[in-house]
Amino acid sequence: MTTPHSVAVLGLGRMGHTIATRLTAQKRDVVGWTRSGRASTAVRTTDDPHEAVAKADIVLLALFDGPACRQVLDDVRDSLRADTIVLNTSTIAPDEATELARRIGPLYVHAPVLGSVPAAADGALEILTAADPVVYERVRPILETLGTVHPVEDAATAAALKLIANSSLAGSVLALRDSLQQADALGLSRARVLDILELGHLGSLVARKRPLLTGRPAAPNAKAQFTIGALAKDMAVLAAASNVPLRCGAVLADAAADPEADITAAAMAPAVEDAVLEPLHAYIRGHATGDPAHFREAFLPSAHIEGIREGAFVSWRLDDYCALFPGHPAPDEPVRARRIDSIDVQGTVATATMTLQHGPDRFTDVFLLVRTEDDWRIANKAYHRHS
Repeated sequence: MTTPHSVAVLGLGRMGHTIATRLTAQKRDVVGWTRSGRASTAVRTTDDPHEAVAKADIVLLALFDGPACRQVLDDVRDSLRADTIVLNTSTIAPDEATELARRIGPLYVHAPVLGSVPAAADGALEILTAADPVVYERVRPILETLGTVHPVEDAATAAALKLIANSSLAGSVLALRDSLQQADALGLSRARVLDILELGHLGSLVARKRPLLTGRPAAPNAKAQFTIGALAKDMAVLAAASNVPLRCGAVLADAAADPEADITAAAMAPAVEDAVLEPLHAYIRGHATGDPAHFREAFLPSAHIEGIREGAFVSWRLDDYCALFPGHPAPDEPVRARRIDSIDVQGTVATATMTLQHGPDRFTDVFLLVRTEDDWRIANKAYHRHS
């Protein structure tokens, strides 16, 4: 088989356009097509996807998700030559990759990429590639023009590994957000904090995103290299594929009003409003003082407090719970400790967890909060006692 030289790039979004531009600059015969009909000054384009694929040795997919890949391939299937390779760089679910590989056969190459627009422009992508060995030799020159190839045994594994890689990015973005929020609460200089973070495990992310993290205006017509919407989509796909809860997906989806914003916007999200925290602070004051008035301030009158006490399940109404407190601090209050571990706000509801260290016992409290017409209140609490 001869080495392919004609490439149809289907999907000219941020990555697709950059890939097509890179291949064109490397003297490949490239034609691009996008569902939006957007033209390009750097890449030869066509309005007809059938025209794009009819003469192509390789059809390279750079599409948003699995359904888009299926739709586009269904549309152009009859226009593909018998020896055309389908090279899919899109981030999709493992079962979607398996299905596409089954439908296309040995000429399907699943090759999701690690790296964003700058890496694609420089030919520095990391490419997870599942391909038939003979087909791989045909497509290898194109892949190596784009970056470094990492062979993977099958399409599903390549797709799954790409999602896991993106989950680590999502975790890093949210870790950076938490660090910046804590630093702001401590009154630290943003520039100084970024200097220190750049020395540690978040260094690469901070270095790449530093202009945005310091609030510098973006260059005219600058586009996000990787959007919150795309990363949130990937996390939703991962959670569905693994059937394991993935909190960062929901946090990212709620991180910014504009899903087209760069992922940096998620790291810049403001801290939780004081109004949401106030009932939790009132709850802490109740334990610190032993005064049940603070619990009545913290909870809705209809609230229940539930858990296991002396081996039996208990469900106290608020009045019953308040009756447990004597109106003065516990004798060992100076050495007791309490901290809010997490809070997740979704519109008018929120969940929170808290750790209480009371003498030899440690409690984990889990709260459901709601926003009423006037303020936030705790609707219910469940707890676990660690002896």
